[in-house]
Amino acid sequence: MTPNTAPSAPSAPSRRSFLASTAVAAAAVAGGMPLLAACGGSDSGSGGGTSAGKSAKKLLPAYVATNVVTPDIAAKNGSAVGFTSKLDIAALKTSVPKKLGKGGKVSIMSPFWGSPPKSDNAYYKAMNDLIGVDVEWQNQDGNTYDQKLGAVLASSDIPDVVVIPGWNMGGKIPSAIIGKFADLGPYLSGDAIKQYPNLAAIPTDAWQRSLFGGKLRGLPQPAPYVTGIVPLYRKDIFDKEGYEVPTSADEFMALCKEITNAKAKRWACLDMKWTAFQSFGVLSGSEKPLGWNLVDGKLVYRIETQEYLEALEWTRKLFAAGYVHPDAKLGKSAATDPGPKFAAGEFLIYAQNISQWWSRTAEQATQNPDYKIWGMDIFGHDGGSPTLWAEQPAGIFAFVSKKASESVIRDVLAVANVTAAPYGTKEYMLTNYGVEGTHYTVKDGVPTKTDQGNNEVINAYVMVASPTATIAHPDFPEVAKAQVEWQQRMGAFTKKSSFYGMQITEPSRYTNLSNDFEQLEDDIVRGRKKISDMQQAVSDWKSKGGDQLRDWYKKLLDENGPAAS
Repeated sequence: MTPNTAPSAPSAPSRRSFLASTAVAAAAVAGGMPLLAACGGSDSGSGGGTSAGKSAKKLLPAYVATNVVTPDIAAKNGSAVGFTSKLDIAALKTSVPKKLGKGGKVSIMSPFWGSPPKSDNAYYKAMNDLIGVDVEWQNQDGNTYDQKLGAVLASSDIPDVVVIPGWNMGGKIPSAIIGKFADLGPYLSGDAIKQYPNLAAIPTDAWQRSLFGGKLRGLPQPAPYVTGIVPLYRKDIFDKEGYEVPTSADEFMALCKEITNAKAKRWACLDMKWTAFQSFGVLSGSEKPLGWNLVDGKLVYRIETQEYLEALEWTRKLFAAGYVHPDAKLGKSAATDPGPKFAAGEFLIYAQNISQWWSRTAEQATQNPDYKIWGMDIFGHDGGSPTLWAEQPAGIFAFVSKKASESVIRDVLAVANVTAAPYGTKEYMLTNYGVEGTHYTVKDGVPTKTDQGNNEVINAYVMVASPTATIAHPDFPEVAKAQVEWQQRMGAFTKKSSFYGMQITEPSRYTNLSNDFEQLEDDIVRGRKKISDMQQAVSDWKSKGGDQLRDWYKKLLDENGPAAS
């Protein structure tokens, strides 16, 4: 993700766009599959497996909390940590007192959104000098990364490091991860990680997600487990018009009726499907295996639940009543940036990644000083407390080639130990902002990227490893505070499913079993298909392998036990 603004994404996020915006948020928030066969040895990936179980615990690094910097808002209920103070460059701490790199070269392939800078730019030079490693970037278009990744992993010529987001782990990628990438356990498991203090401060849940094929292979980007999708709204217009933030599905529907005036080119919202899933308590579907959960002794998949159908029906009613902006009804919102029409007041509510709370604020700060975007608390559909489901604690990973020498692996870990430095350190500022005076300036405690910074300090080192999830916006500290507090309030209603934190790869014969459901959901809410079509699709899913997949997941639970709640 870019450090300044998240890329355009659909108003009702798909699994990929949701994760992609999360990835960009990792960089922006500062202003930034499981193949342990039955808990035993590695497996080819065709049969699938999980990273959970008692044997996995001995593979995990020791956790040593950082004491270099104290956040203004501590993590709570699965939230990020928050920083609301102005930035004092003179007070930045040092988290890497000496270079751990030994001067070697490391090639890194990573997805990139935008135009990559020249390889000899000032940002890369400064980072490499700080780390003591000569990193050579092989940036690839993030929008077509699947194709490039498959080709590279199928070849014998693999870079030293390959970054793989969770949404790119379909098909044969998980088995390639096991076959092509090194076991980092000898360098990081247990107390070994203490050589790399910033990596040691990464939460254990994120490391568990980094287990593939019975080995610790990934360097993670930690994420809050609280849902990242927020119902964002125009608080300035709400305040002016006297609109009340809804506390139930019926209140939301009534509010939409009050807001909508098609003749005046104002609609209430975009596609609110994801908010509906949250409001009705539907199991998370952003990444397998979170759509599965043990309910009263039976393993249930999200599409089988009554809540799933009720959420789709409620969303369909929003469309049918004419409360949804025409762009979303026609599907245009998937291809265009909704920001300008949101700023123009053509619609007042949309569901999107929490990173847009800040990025939309920053976009409009000078041209529209009255503009105020805010996040609604997710309401239970019946007016009570919502039941929310935890997201995975890491979604993007960097892997080191199995052919890499020990010296190369050590140099990679030296890179990661710098990029995982916490907010408030010199290493964090260089990683996320570049060189002061060249890539950014600081005025009244607020860092601002220069044109050179916007061109060079993007999509690079932040992709190797990240610190514990952090929200800090020195330019809009009230937004940072509100974001963290929103996460904490929603985290109080968040449950962890039976498979939370597990890195699971389904057997290859089930890989495409659920592929068509997202499109069917969209067709139903837009009135092109009926709820009965979904019921038939679920029946077909069961008979074509869903029931067998349930048995497979049940066996994993029996052998490894459910995730800790």
